[in-house]
Amino acid sequence: MSTTDAQRTQMATGKGFVAALDQSGGSTPKALSLYGVEPTDYSGDAEMFQAVHDMRARIILADDFTSDKVLGAILFERTMDDTINGKPVADVLWNDRGVVPFLKIDKGLEDEVNGVQLLKAMPDLDALLKRAKAAGIFGTKERSVIQSANAYGIREVVSQQFDVAKAVCAAGLVPIIEPEVNIHSDSKAECEDILKTELENQLALLGPDEIVMLKLTLPEKAGLYDSLADLPNVLRVVALSGGYSTDDASARLSQNSKMIASFSRALTEGLNVKMTDAEFNAALGANIDKIYKASVA
Repeated sequence: MSTTDAQRTQMATGKGFVAALDQSGGSTPKALSLYGVEPTDYSGDAEMFQAVHDMRARIILADDFTSDKVLGAILFERTMDDTINGKPVADVLWNDRGVVPFLKIDKGLEDEVNGVQLLKAMPDLDALLKRAKAAGIFGTKERSVIQSANAYGIREVVSQQFDVAKAVCAAGLVPIIEPEVNIHSDSKAECEDILKTELENQLALLGPDEIVMLKLTLPEKAGLYDSLADLPNVLRVVALSGGYSTDDASARLSQNSKMIASFSRALTEGLNVKMTDAEFNAALGANIDKIYKASVA
């Protein structure tokens, strides 16, 4: 079996979750602060990104960060280009930890129009996808945001997501389509109903070789997205925590049997740079176990 086939099988049928290690420039200081690294501890972007890389490397090399519970991990572009102990990060993930590597490819969000935030333009997308494929990346992730139940806006979000997804598929990668619904939206349930219809419409237009994953906000209606998980072009449906606490997100996830987790904050909750390796491994192991149990519930 080829590496790609082995990775596809793991993502389709494996028990576990997808770790989100893809905070980019805007969210990095907050992630570091939660880890106990304050802005006064680094000077400039290079030191900031080195600090967050050190945190991610510590997570990836931790005892419990293996395919027993972690199916895949989403990386930021800088992390893909970096190394851990002299080896490319994607290589370490798959060959040493058994974890399928994904890459965040979006460049952030446009300002809100029609109740949604579209993806910013990605002029270098084709070149990035070629680099990702060469680096051993299996798939990509691209996030837009739905703020309110505007049918036109939601259709635009989904249409744009699928345009990007088709380019990703053409490059030999599997896209994770992420149209996040803001958990604080006054019309969250209505947003989700519209979103589901638009996703069904676009999925029906894909060719047999265009295989995608979906990353969706945990819905108000339990089981809303179960039927999407059963469609032939959908490899897996994963859930984002979207600001819910770990316990709340895990409880909601356990009511959606065909979704698995892709949490970021929940994974790193309670971790601190000053912990000994034993303390760090125990805390991360407890987080991994909690997310894993919710994913297989």
